[in-house]
Amino acid sequence: MTPRLEHVHAFIRRLTTAAANAALYNLEHRQVSHLCNLALVHLQRLQEETGDLSLMLVDDQLIFDNQPLENNLSIEQMIQGLKRRGIGTLKLLKGINTEEIRDLVAVLSRGSQAAQEAVSSEHLRYGKLEVRYAEGGLDGDTTASQMFDQFPSLAEIEEDELAEFIDLYRVARKRQRLNVVGIADIVSGFVDAFSSNADPLLALAPLRGLDEYTYTHSTNVCVLNLAQARLLGIEGQALHEIGVAAMLHDVGKLFVPAEILQKPAQLDDREWAIMQEHPRKGAEYLFETPGVPRLAVVTAYEHHMRYDGSGYPKVSRPWQQHLASQMTTISDFFDALRTHRSYRESLTLDAVAGIMLEQAGTTLHPGLTRNFLKAISQLDSLH
Repeated sequence: MTPRLEHVHAFIRRLTTAAANAALYNLEHRQVSHLCNLALVHLQRLQEETGDLSLMLVDDQLIFDNQPLENNLSIEQMIQGLKRRGIGTLKLLKGINTEEIRDLVAVLSRGSQAAQEAVSSEHLRYGKLEVRYAEGGLDGDTTASQMFDQFPSLAEIEEDELAEFIDLYRVARKRQRLNVVGIADIVSGFVDAFSSNADPLLALAPLRGLDEYTYTHSTNVCVLNLAQARLLGIEGQALHEIGVAAMLHDVGKLFVPAEILQKPAQLDDREWAIMQEHPRKGAEYLFETPGVPRLAVVTAYEHHMRYDGSGYPKVSRPWQQHLASQMTTISDFFDALRTHRSYRESLTLDAVAGIMLEQAGTTLHPGLTRNFLKAISQLDSLH
């Protein structure tokens, strides 16, 4: 590969990784800024030799210097990002700055929080992609990624379903009957979005800092669980029940006093004993609720157990966590470390990966943890 092609590939790799991080977190995340800076370095080195950089999308191929770029994961992500936004040509002129690179990342990001209109600027020029439709619908050449745009994104599902989810949980807090159909509909939307994307982890919703932490955490764990399950080849009703179980895994926290849940300092022994009751209370509530999958009851009860048999609630051997509970423990662990809290900043993916690998074999299932981190590394280089 020539030095020019190496710089093109390096630029696109940094750019698409930044876009994936922006969708998973937000545009202000430090890793997004770091990757934008790296992308700009490669672009500037390329422009020293070739001047302006022009890319064109033709028949599902990305064209540079009148030649199609060899497909790899980052090139495919770039193609899909351009197609989602209806962009056929992209021109980056000499003098482009970090802010314009960041704007490009926002355009390419799937997340509705990050995504913005593709508006040309002084050094960044967009050209429209023509999409032809046959009578009665999409033409025969339409790809799965184009059809994906027919479905709401995970972020749009969050916007549409937030109020309903909060109402559902208000009902649960009052120990009234939970509307399981509403939860199932939310999960069905997630499953549809995942099923329409070839790479389940790249369909992750932007994990946004909403005030309603229970909702945010539940959706984060749900989409991470669905991604894990898809990577294991789980489909159909089993996939749907894993999603429902993830959405309901923390329902027991609604029966914990708010002053304990929101306490910024370390819990004392009495408070910690009350907190440790939430898996049991959640499982009991779900068990008594008609229509809740049995898997949701099991996952609510087991999600704070550990791979080595410790954790809580305490159980006697040969009890073994269900696979869905083990995936939920991993997703829950990841999201807890990744999320900004009042008492600490969110941790980098490098730091989170290190902690999770240290816990593999004790708190976390080692094989599932390694697979999870390997998949997450598609969104960001952990090394």
